[in-house]
Amino acid sequence: MPDLRFAVETMQPLRDAATPTLACRVRVSNMPREEPIHSVALRCQVQIEPARRRYNGDEQSGLSELFGEPARWGSTVHPLLWTNTQATVSAFSGDTSVDLPVPCTFDFNVAATKYFHALYDGEVPLSLLFSGTVFYAGAERPMQMGQIPWDREASYRMPIAVWQKLMEMYYANSAWLALRRDVFERLYRYGVAQGLPTWEEMLERLLDRGESGQ
Repeated sequence: MPDLRFAVETMQPLRDAATPTLACRVRVSNMPREEPIHSVALRCQVQIEPARRRYNGDEQSGLSELFGEPARWGSTVHPLLWTNTQATVSAFSGDTSVDLPVPCTFDFNVAATKYFHALYDGEVPLSLLFSGTVFYAGAERPMQMGQIPWDREASYRMPIAVWQKLMEMYYANSAWLALRRDVFERLYRYGVAQGLPTWEEMLERLLDRGESGQ
């Protein structure tokens, strides 16, 4: 049975994708190296490990919605699920690399988006948990299959600038906001009644009124 090991080499924005996506380059190594692998149906769960880095005061404020006050972080900061992804690894012997697509979103209903948005610089500690099925040549049969053990994982520290660059590529100088349908309808009717042609003008008018106490 092959003994596969995994290591993350890079994470970079995937250009020309239909939706914001990072390409996670994973190095796959097989032990013993001479045992040929026909293919691997690889699955991966990507988790954020927020306890593995430090945060300045502004970042702590931005993370209060997720973790509460910093005095409570010892009990409230836990790993965050980012995404689940998968890829097919082609035939190889010894070592190979594969790109795992990591879908991203600027939806602030998603905890991972709130976490990334709160960071100014530095790195995001990640854990990648691997599973899946290995198809390989055995001594008795030309084709055998086995499961990747559940303890196979890799760590990676992704520069937050990578995520920021991706969001700028897809949402240049803009943000994605989801509203309840009834709130959307109220805002739309308000804009029509006030003769405001854009969503920005509607929100700016309401914000200006709120800040002036009217």
